[in-house]
Amino acid sequence: MNAITSENIMMIGSVLLIAGVLIGKSSYRIGLPLLLIFLLVGMGFGVDGLGIQFNDMHTAQFIGMVALCVILFSGGLSTRVSSIRPVIAPGVMLSTVGVLLTALFTGMFIWCLSGMAWTNIHFALLPSLLLAATMSSTDSASVFGILGSQRVGLRYNLRPMLELESGSNDPMAYMITIVLIDAMTLSGSLNGWALCVMLLLQFAVGGLVGVAMGRLTRWLVSVYIRMGGKKGSAEDPAQAASMTGILIVGSVFLTFAIATELGGNGYLAVYLTGILIGNASLPNRKGITKFVDGLAWLSQIVVFLMLGLLVNPAEMLVAAPVSLIIGVFMIVIARPLGVLLTLLPFRKLPLRPKLFVSWVGLRGAVPIIFATYPVVAGIEGASQIFNIVFFVTLLSLLVQGTTVIAAARRFGLVEEETPQPDDFGIELDDNLPTSLDTLILTGSDLAGGDTLGSMSLPEGALVIMIRRGDRYLVPNGTLRLLAGDALLLMRQTDTA
Repeated sequence: MNAITSENIMMIGSVLLIAGVLIGKSSYRIGLPLLLIFLLVGMGFGVDGLGIQFNDMHTAQFIGMVALCVILFSGGLSTRVSSIRPVIAPGVMLSTVGVLLTALFTGMFIWCLSGMAWTNIHFALLPSLLLAATMSSTDSASVFGILGSQRVGLRYNLRPMLELESGSNDPMAYMITIVLIDAMTLSGSLNGWALCVMLLLQFAVGGLVGVAMGRLTRWLVSVYIRMGGKKGSAEDPAQAASMTGILIVGSVFLTFAIATELGGNGYLAVYLTGILIGNASLPNRKGITKFVDGLAWLSQIVVFLMLGLLVNPAEMLVAAPVSLIIGVFMIVIARPLGVLLTLLPFRKLPLRPKLFVSWVGLRGAVPIIFATYPVVAGIEGASQIFNIVFFVTLLSLLVQGTTVIAAARRFGLVEEETPQPDDFGIELDDNLPTSLDTLILTGSDLAGGDTLGSMSLPEGALVIMIRRGDRYLVPNGTLRLLAGDALLLMRQTDTA
């Protein structure tokens, strides 16, 4: 393209988004992660496809950094402390020690592979470890996109454990990547002690900033709500939800910037901020959550499309043979070995769920984003690192992404998923002393009569709506109820 104009950028971007969404609609039918479709669409429109040229690593890294902040915050926002509390210990171990072991085993294998005459890679020890570090974290969006679409439940609390690991292991991979880049740019003068100090500093500062900014953001939201409390100046609820969401997103980027400036891990800080906000009392929660979820999906889609444009398939194919060997080793040996050693202290967890966790090691956009850091830093062989990481990510999404459900069934870990409470699209303010529950009527519920007046409802419950198939009915004393009707109940939770 000879002329880069704003109109051309808008046209190309819109075509990419529309094409990706339409093609991705059928992705779950064949078991492919939706985001892989956007990656392939980007490649199809790229330099070896329709000819769109995009090779600006600095821009790609910046866009990836912004997108990753939103993605990690969204993951933290949807994480319930009550659900992850039983699996905090194994989840945190997987996201730290597990990532470190996976990077170490894979890096040592790459180093040994580099010494063989028949390979086309010749990495020293530090570049080998750097290559492994960039792809040592897993992708939560792909894993839970597949599990969620198939309505699959998992035994042994595996879903919250995988959620916690996937949401919190990107900061560890980022820290190892940055530390190794610093070591290489310092001509290898960084010793083991200094490396440990840098990791601890990243963890400590990132954690403290994340907690502090989470509390500050909650306070800012409460201040914003109180500002509109004067009589006659009430704000439109939809506008209030939108403005609160924008305030929170602004706080997310401020959290990342402060943590990074102080020498901490910005991604860890953002994730912790999301957890603190998500588990606090939040006005207009549903509207804010939908707003952030939409931003997170848009961020993921944009990143995958951009990375698809960024790669040169011809160069990636040159590195394909050795990339295939590295990818197979990582999937079959490095990840399982790292997971089994990490979970060794947790003897109550049987071998089968441990093996399943080791298989659910999907790579995604994050490794490719991290692979841009060596290129920007001017590390020797960085372009080769990028191509290998891209190929391994594709391999992981194709092999592991299409077999997650099959593996869960193979290990006997699938259970009937508990239906989620249906709130009929109605949202109650967190500060109200009420809650919404759904009751699906059965034949036994109607044994004493088929009207609300003749039924024995839970004490203190009020039926506010009835759903029958696709119809919504207003309850009254004469309406005849049928088995399968869904009753939306409102209950009082605080009588003080």
